[in-house]
Amino acid sequence: MGALDLEKMEPYDLATTVLPGMGREEQLEFLASLPPGRAAETLEHLRPDQQYWLLHHLPEDRGREVLNEMSSDAAVDLLLSLHPRQRSQLLEWIAPQYQEELRRLMAYPENSAGGLATVDYIAVREYWTAGEAIEHVRKVGREAELVYYLYVLDAQGHLVGVASLREVLLADPRTPLGELMKREVISVPAQADQEEVGRILSRYDLLALPVVDDAGRMIGIVTVDDILDVMEQEATEDVQRLGGVQPVAEPYMEASLGVLFRKRVGWLMALYVAEALTGTVMRHYESFISQVVALAFFVPLLIGTGGNAGSQASSLIIRALAVGEVTPAHVLRVIWRESRLGLALGLSMGAAGVLRALLLGTAGSIALTVGLAQVAIVLWASLAGALLPLLGKKIGVDPAVFSTPLIATATDALGLIIYFEIARLVLGL
Repeated sequence: MGALDLEKMEPYDLATTVLPGMGREEQLEFLASLPPGRAAETLEHLRPDQQYWLLHHLPEDRGREVLNEMSSDAAVDLLLSLHPRQRSQLLEWIAPQYQEELRRLMAYPENSAGGLATVDYIAVREYWTAGEAIEHVRKVGREAELVYYLYVLDAQGHLVGVASLREVLLADPRTPLGELMKREVISVPAQADQEEVGRILSRYDLLALPVVDDAGRMIGIVTVDDILDVMEQEATEDVQRLGGVQPVAEPYMEASLGVLFRKRVGWLMALYVAEALTGTVMRHYESFISQVVALAFFVPLLIGTGGNAGSQASSLIIRALAVGEVTPAHVLRVIWRESRLGLALGLSMGAAGVLRALLLGTAGSIALTVGLAQVAIVLWASLAGALLPLLGKKIGVDPAVFSTPLIATATDALGLIIYFEIARLVLGL
């Protein structure tokens, strides 16, 4: 690939396509040949351990330049991932004023607004004119993560307003920013969870969201590209947890077999124990089944349908919780909705169960048992699938993690009890 092609490539492509095809020494030579800012952008798309190795093995002067060009949120992620000794070494490379800002951001939890924030924003004063603000943007804009918003701060650093760069550019250069800025600023506290930050950015169609401390002082901004990364990470973790796997940080093909084993074996064992309850229930009703062997034919159909209904309800509620459409306070409304929906679904599947039983040539009483059991199991599974995520959220456990093993237990073991007890009543055994 020629030099011209490399110059046209985005930093992401350099990090994921070009660098992996090089040896260690070639990677160092390549990064050293790039302008510091472009090298820093390329590094930001690598894992922290790869970032540290490359920075540590570049000539020290070059490593300092690249590290100081990294965005503050990426630098914080890197520093927090390192051993304290390694962290201290890199912090010494950072300019003193920048170092102080990074230490402040490092004090916030990783998944909070403060932990995601970057200090590379444009701050202006209310008494400046539009012309003065534009000159300031020309002076510092290259260092900013985003130039579309100008954040108006007072002398103590409190956020008092925000001005759109578009409005400032179109205004008379003599117009004070106080007349152009919006005083009702949408912001988030530094302790806000990253999912809440994502919801606010999406709700108001913002490109960036200012982060403030308890006193209203500006800490930094969270940009929409940072939240896209967070959303991808959260979605990946939710999908893995729904499948009964602890989140795996590394890409699948790069994770070692030992890591994949540890991430999967715990939940697999928990699900095994949960499913063992199904065998216990079957054993309890062993004599009952021996009297009406035909009942056993429909066990997979009934508990399978119940499990599917529970998974459907659980998936909908977990998603609604994630985007803020539902909270644990809505529990009664959720029960009312799922009761009606579960009954309607149960009646539909019950009718299908009766038809299936009759087509197999079983007695009408068996078909009726299957139909009634299907209605009750789908209703129960729908309620359980909807309520378990709400319970998990209420007690502070990830709803996806909390729901997966319990839904299997609730729909399989209790579904069998429902089935055999209905059979006992209908068949008079």
